[in-house]
Amino acid sequence: MRITAVKVFVVDGFRANFVFAKIETDAGVHGVGEGTVEFNELAVRAAIEQMTPYLIGQDPFRVLGLTGLVHRQSYFRTGVVLRSALSAVEAALFDIKGKALGVPVYELLGGKVRDSVRCYANAWFTGARTAADFASKAGPVVDAGFSALKWDPFGSAYMELDRRGLREARACIAEVRKAVGEEVDLLIEGHGRFNVATAIRAADMMAEFDPMWFEEPLPPESVDAVAEVRAASPVRIATGERYYEPARFFDLLASGAVDYLQPDSCHVGGLEATKAIASMAEARFVPVAPHNPMGPVANAMNLHLAAAIENIVILETMMFDVPWRAEICREEVKFAGGFMTVNDAPGLGVDIDEEACARYPFKRQTLRHFDGRLTDIRPAGAEKSIFA
Repeated sequence: MRITAVKVFVVDGFRANFVFAKIETDAGVHGVGEGTVEFNELAVRAAIEQMTPYLIGQDPFRVLGLTGLVHRQSYFRTGVVLRSALSAVEAALFDIKGKALGVPVYELLGGKVRDSVRCYANAWFTGARTAADFASKAGPVVDAGFSALKWDPFGSAYMELDRRGLREARACIAEVRKAVGEEVDLLIEGHGRFNVATAIRAADMMAEFDPMWFEEPLPPESVDAVAEVRAASPVRIATGERYYEPARFFDLLASGAVDYLQPDSCHVGGLEATKAIASMAEARFVPVAPHNPMGPVANAMNLHLAAAIENIVILETMMFDVPWRAEICREEVKFAGGFMTVNDAPGLGVDIDEEACARYPFKRQTLRHFDGRLTDIRPAGAEKSIFA
């Protein structure tokens, strides 16, 4: 079996654009992977295209040999664009290998340790503006079966949070806690928006509501600063979505900066890199909660990782998605009682429709995190849950 073609599809996902890689072979077996990275989608496409000459004519079963070759040949070896492109290519190669052998990808990662994984909901709050809006939307999330939900209550704040902003954030958390009860986990998102002093102040404010974690309280550049916040915070700290080198995850663990580690398999170089990061965390008894707000292929990638990695404790899931998700992707999502079932189909168990992808081409998006439009995360018509 030899690789004959590498195709890249950049597809409008409203919040960002999905970046899918499709690798074809002379045996008629193809594989898909995803390397979505917000606001750098065209650069990732170009990086995959740059890798293509090293892949054509090669044996797709040589998954780590091929990705290792591309990694070496890139010379600079790092950066979120390169590592996201590697993630897409590596996942597509694993998908081919699983299909050809007739086994799910989790078998190639060491075999199954669980049949399903607990999930928390994101994107449930589309259009919410006030504390009452968030509370009214939170109840149906629990009714749908989720026992954990995440959101960012901090509006457009950046670095500093004034007293009014702190009161409004507290009121939002309080109203959601009241709406869902005491048995549901609340995960408070920070989107890397605060300085050290403000992050600690925000953590102190939310402690009375016993959140499962405070996510990404600081920008990612300084691991020592994150460690400083964690040392002072009464709330557990989660981070990792904006780190992409395994060595940086080692730094987070060695510095005592994190309670929950959040690697994104679309950004760190692929499934094997995510597994290596999880192994580092396991050595320190740190749980892993993969960052997973991307597209449907990435969801399949993370589901297979969750099946094979014991210290993955919860998986992020986007409760609502673009209305055309079912057009661009063939997938089977089984969700009940707050858990998503692992797909046992050969390979990743997911595929893309090329013609449908072409109907929803790249659309330039802007960052909504700090301009008050954060909750406009889904378009009109996206109210139907993909887990319904």
